[in-house]
Amino acid sequence: MTVSPLQNYLLLLLSAAIQAGYAHFLSRSLIYGDLSQVYPMMRGLATCMIPLFGILFLNESLTSWGWLGLGLIAAGFFLTSAVSLKIHGWNVQGKVLFNTIAVGLCTMFYVMVDKVNLQYFSPATLLAVSNIGFMLGLFPSIRFGQISLLRELREHGKWFLAGSILSPGSYLLFLFAMNLSPLSYVAPLREIGTVFSTLIGVFILKEGKGALRLLSTGMIFAGILFVGIMGM
Repeated sequence: MTVSPLQNYLLLLLSAAIQAGYAHFLSRSLIYGDLSQVYPMMRGLATCMIPLFGILFLNESLTSWGWLGLGLIAAGFFLTSAVSLKIHGWNVQGKVLFNTIAVGLCTMFYVMVDKVNLQYFSPATLLAVSNIGFMLGLFPSIRFGQISLLRELREHGKWFLAGSILSPGSYLLFLFAMNLSPLSYVAPLREIGTVFSTLIGVFILKEGKGALRLLSTGMIFAGILFVGIMGM
């Protein structure tokens, strides 16, 4: 597919716009729902859809082992979502479900667009554009008259610093990986973070349903191994 320079920059703007939508819906989903309730749903949706779109639109492929691994990852997220819903109650508010699904779709679309953008722009450029879009998406939700920047920095400065390094740093590494490997292969490997977060929740934060959480984590980890070792 031949893309003109103008189209290149339009795709770059599209990436920023999707990131803005992602930031907006993410903040809303966390306001209305609990992290352990919404996170598995939004990640599971994106994890299942990204490889499918990569195969349909980018001429990528997975082996039968890769499909098995993807199925295990999806099943692991489904079980995690079921556990979270059982803990927090099965009655999920419509606005929670809407914003969570919107986050999953935005994740899928910005990854797809950035995969195409990597043909024309460096990972560092895409990261900068992503950060700008993300900040623009959060800007309307900031209550400037109700917060004190200096107080927030004193009370939560270390968390701001950690987040400002780890969040963009993780996506930068993902962009480098996506630049080297097919999207349908590398996207499921990104979910290794879910394994670590579940282990922290069970063994450090002492969250409930530890056995089921570990079972779902084992399924996700096994799926990642299948994709990573035998998926191509």
